[in-house]
Amino acid sequence: MTRKFAAYAAGLMACSSFTAPVFAQDGDQLEAPEQDDSVIIVTATRRAQDVQDIPIAVTAVTPEQLDKQGVVNVQNITQVSPSFSTSNAQVASGSVVLRIRGVGTTSNNIGFESAVGIFVDGAYQSRPGIALSEFVDIERVEVLRGPQGTLFGRNTSAGALNITTRGPDVTEFGGFANATYGNFDLINVQGAINAPIIEDTLAVRLTGAYRSRDGFVDVVDGTGTKIGESNTIDQFLVRGQIGFESDSGITVRLIGDYSESENQCCAAVELLGDAGLETTLVGLGAPSRGGMAAPSVTFNPFDQPGAEQVLDNRTATANRLPLAETEQWGVTGEINIPLGENADLIYIGSYRDFSSSENYDSDFSALEVFDVDRLDTNITTMTHELRIQGEAFGGSLEWLVGGYYSDEEIQSSTDFSLGSDYDLLIGGLFGGLLGPAPLTLLTDLINDPGTPGNGISPTGTTSTNVYSQESESFSVFTHNTLEIADGLKVTVGLRYSDESKTGGFTQAASNNPTCLTLLSGVGTIAATVGPDLVPNVLGTGCFAFTAPAIGSDAIAFPLPRPFSVPFSDEELIYTGKLSYEFEAPVSVYASFTHGYKSGGINLDITANSGGADPTFNSEEVDAYELGVKAKFLDDAVTMNVAVFHEEFTDFQVLEFTGAQFTTFNVGRALSSGFEIESVIRPDRNLTLNAGLSYTNARYPDDCDGGLTSQNVLALCGNTLTNAPEIVAIMGANYERDLGNYLTGFITAQARIEDDRRTSTQAVNPADLAARTLVPFDIQDSNTKVNVRAGIGAQDKSWTLEVWGNNITDEVTRGVTFNTVLRGSSRSAFAQQPATYGVTLRTEF
Repeated sequence: MTRKFAAYAAGLMACSSFTAPVFAQDGDQLEAPEQDDSVIIVTATRRAQDVQDIPIAVTAVTPEQLDKQGVVNVQNITQVSPSFSTSNAQVASGSVVLRIRGVGTTSNNIGFESAVGIFVDGAYQSRPGIALSEFVDIERVEVLRGPQGTLFGRNTSAGALNITTRGPDVTEFGGFANATYGNFDLINVQGAINAPIIEDTLAVRLTGAYRSRDGFVDVVDGTGTKIGESNTIDQFLVRGQIGFESDSGITVRLIGDYSESENQCCAAVELLGDAGLETTLVGLGAPSRGGMAAPSVTFNPFDQPGAEQVLDNRTATANRLPLAETEQWGVTGEINIPLGENADLIYIGSYRDFSSSENYDSDFSALEVFDVDRLDTNITTMTHELRIQGEAFGGSLEWLVGGYYSDEEIQSSTDFSLGSDYDLLIGGLFGGLLGPAPLTLLTDLINDPGTPGNGISPTGTTSTNVYSQESESFSVFTHNTLEIADGLKVTVGLRYSDESKTGGFTQAASNNPTCLTLLSGVGTIAATVGPDLVPNVLGTGCFAFTAPAIGSDAIAFPLPRPFSVPFSDEELIYTGKLSYEFEAPVSVYASFTHGYKSGGINLDITANSGGADPTFNSEEVDAYELGVKAKFLDDAVTMNVAVFHEEFTDFQVLEFTGAQFTTFNVGRALSSGFEIESVIRPDRNLTLNAGLSYTNARYPDDCDGGLTSQNVLALCGNTLTNAPEIVAIMGANYERDLGNYLTGFITAQARIEDDRRTSTQAVNPADLAARTLVPFDIQDSNTKVNVRAGIGAQDKSWTLEVWGNNITDEVTRGVTFNTVLRGSSRSAFAQQPATYGVTLRTEF
C-alpha cells in the first residue's frame, strides 16, 4: 500500500464515520433529521425487513443513489459498494467476473458459474453476462456479502446481488422519462409508464431503455492506421409487467423482458513486448515490431510506471474489430397467497433464453495469426421456487420452509482459424532457426525430403468445436429465527442441495493436415531439431484450439479427445446466527455459515487431452462473521461494522497460459477483514456517506493441498486476483429548495482503491517454478470521483443535471494476461476513462 493511499485512508478514518452507500431520502423526506427517514426495506432474508434489523452484512442501494451515481448496469455498482468489484475480458457476454470481499470466479469458460449469485426479482441468473442488460426502473439493489446459500438457490459462495425492479402500482397512473447525452457520443434514453386497469386490483407497467456510445480504446492495424474503436455500446431493453392484488391478500406479478446488444468488445492493449521475439519476426519479414503498431510499449516486466503510461494511450493493435451480439428474453412470475393470518405461500418461477454471437482477433496483433471467426452460445434456464413462511408463538418465531428446482441447457460452438502469418510467428518463437515457415519446412521434410515444395502450410487451418451441458439442481431448505429472550434471537438455516450435470465436447469439423503430417513424422522432427524440441513443434503444429480431436488415436502428443461425462454432487449448506438488540437501536450479531458452489465440467477443447479428467470439484467455504448495526443521535447517524473470516476449499481457478486455458482447483484460499459503513445526516439538506473495506484475500502458503502442479504452487502465498487490500468510499449529497418552485442538488462520490493484482499468476509466467514475483501486473492505487449537480421543479416534473464520472480520468485495467503466442508479451483490458454529460428527467 502506498503512503499516498495510506494518507487517504487515515484521513477518511479521522474525519468520517464509515460507509453505507445508502441514501434513503427523497426530496419530501429531507424536512427534518429527526424523522425516521433512514429505513431501508430489503429482502435479504426473503422477508421485507429494515436493513438494520437483520444479522447480515448487506449494502442496500436505493433508486435515488442509482440515479445520482449514474449506475446503468451491474458493473457500475462498484462506485457505491466498497466490497464489490467487477472486471471483464474479450468475451463481452461470458468473461465478466463479479467479486465480493475479493472473491470471485475468473472465467472465459461457459462451464464455470459465478461465485457471486445474481437474482433479479427473485429469479437466478446463471451467468454474469446474462445480467449485463440495462439498469432501468430499479427499486433496489442489495449487495449481500459472504456466502448466502441457505436462502438463495445456487452458487453464492462469495455473496449475492439481489436486484428488485419496480413493480406495477394498482393505485395510480404515473411514470418517468430520462434522456442523456455525453462524451464518446453517449445517448441514453430511459422511461416507464404505470397504468391501473382496474383501480386497486390490476395494473400494467411498461419500461424501456436504449443506450449507445462510441468506444474508448482505439484499434490500429499493422501500419498504425486507426480501423475503429473497441468498447462501444449499442443496446436496448423493454420490460412489461402485470400486477394483480385481491381483497383477500393474494398478489400476482408477471414480468416479461426482451433485450438486445451489439457491442464492439473488447480489444486488449499490449503493455509488455517481447523484444527478442519482435526483432526475430522483423528479421523474418514481419512488419515493424512484429505486427504490433500501438504507439508505445515497455519491454521490462518490472517497469510498472511504463506499463501505466502505455495503458493511458488506450490503443490496441488488431486486424479486425471485435464484435459481440446478444439477444435474450425471459419471463418471471410471482404469486403470494395468504394462509390464514400468520403464514404465506410464495411461488417464484422463471424461464430465460440467452443467445450470443461473437467474433474477434484472438492473437491481439496486426498479424494474421489466429481468429475466433464465430462463437455462438445459447443458454436456457428454468427455475421454480416454492416457500411457505410465517410467524408463531405471538411473533417470537419466524419460520420458513421451501423447495427449489432449476433446469439449464447450454449449447456453444466456436469456429477457429489460423491465418497467413501463423507459420511466420512460429518461426519467430523458434528464434528464426528454421526460417520464416518452420511448420511448412518440417512437413516438407516428412512428405518428401528429397523433393522440396511438398510442405503443408498451416494457413487455412480450421476447426469447429461444439460444447454442450445439461444440468439439474434441486434443494429443500429452511430458515428460522426464534427470539429466546427479550432482544436475543437465534437463527438456524439449512439447505440440502443436489446438483447433476452432463456435459461434453465434440468436434463438428476439422481441417488441420499440418498437425496430422507432423504426428506421422516424429522421427524426422527429432532428427532435424533435436528430441527436446519435438513437444514444442507438435504443440505449435497442433495448436490446442485448432487441433484435431483424435486424442485416443494419437501417441506422440496429447491431442484433444471428444468426451461426454457426468458430474453430480450434493451438499448440506447451513448457517447459525446469534443476535441481540439493545433498547437503543443498536444490535450485535455473530454468525457461522457453511457455503457451497457446485463443481462441474470444463467445457474446453483441452479438457480431456491426454486422458485428463474434464471435471472440476465443488467449492466450499466456512465463513465467520461478527457485526454491529447502530443508529444514534435521533437516527441522524447510521453505522454498521462487520468483521469476517472466510476459508475456501477446492477454490475454482481458470488461467490462460498464452496457448490454452487451464482449469483447476486450489486446495485453500482465505479472505479476512472488516467493513465499516455509515450515513450521517447533519441537517435536513446534507447527507454524508463514507465506507472502508479492509480485505486480505489470499492463497495461504500451504494452499496446494498436496497438489504438485506448478500452476497451483506458484499461487501459494500470493493475493487473489483483483482483490485490493483497502477500498474506501466517501461522498456527500446536498439538496435544498430554491424558493417555492425550484429545488437543486449537488452530489459527489469517490472510490479510493489500493493496489491490486490483475492476473491469475503473481510470478514470472516464463518460469513458474522460480516463483519470481513480478510487479508488472499490479494496478496502482487510484481514486475515481463522480460528481453530479441538478436543478428542477419541486414536483419533479422536470430536472436538468450535469455530471462527470471518473472526472480525473484515471485509466485502470481489470485483467492482464499472456498475449497469445507472443512469448513473454503481456496485454490488458482497459477500464472506462472520464465520462461527462447532461441528463434531463421528468416524472408524471
